[in-house]
Amino acid sequence: MIIREPVDENGRKKKETHQIRITFLLIRSNTSHHENKRILSHILEVDTLNHNLDSKSGKLYTTRAITIHAPGPWFLRKIVGQDICHCVESTVVDAKTRSMQLATKNISLQKYVEVEEKIRYDPHPENPNEWTICRQETSIRIKPLSTLASMAEKIEQKCVEKFQQNSAKGREVMERMCKYLEAESSSRGISV
Repeated sequence: MIIREPVDENGRKKKETHQIRITFLLIRSNTSHHENKRILSHILEVDTLNHNLDSKSGKLYTTRAITIHAPGPWFLRKIVGQDICHCVESTVVDAKTRSMQLATKNISLQKYVEVEEKIRYDPHPENPNEWTICRQETSIRIKPLSTLASMAEKIEQKCVEKFQQNSAKGREVMERMCKYLEAESSSRGISV
């Protein structure tokens, strides 16, 4: 796992935005729907807004609305008066290249925090039939709150820590789903 924080043109750490870039090899495992819900307990609701298969390109486009527990420490949620956050996720699954791209950003709480996450799954170049490589990049930007300007960096760091925990849970669920699908296809004699 690689985590890099952004720097300005002089090599100093930028204070207003945290960038997280994670690259890892996706190892397949098994899970159930209930296990996914337990692991991703910060997700309250998911609604599919759009689902479109482009027959010419073979790409599946999906847009989902996701409601989560608001990120950050409890006292920040009390200050902003909101315990939930609404996000929009756009997904493109390309059957020809066997890749999947996800982009998620919050649409509520934007006057306090902006979070944008991009994830890409591709066949691993060294072993494309067995391994998947995942590249993940997240940008978290806390907007200065006049009454909490001196605490903005600490709040931002707490949000980053919480995101990293939830991100690891999401990868675990994806790994389990891949293993489940692999086992299902093997039992039916289908090669993945």
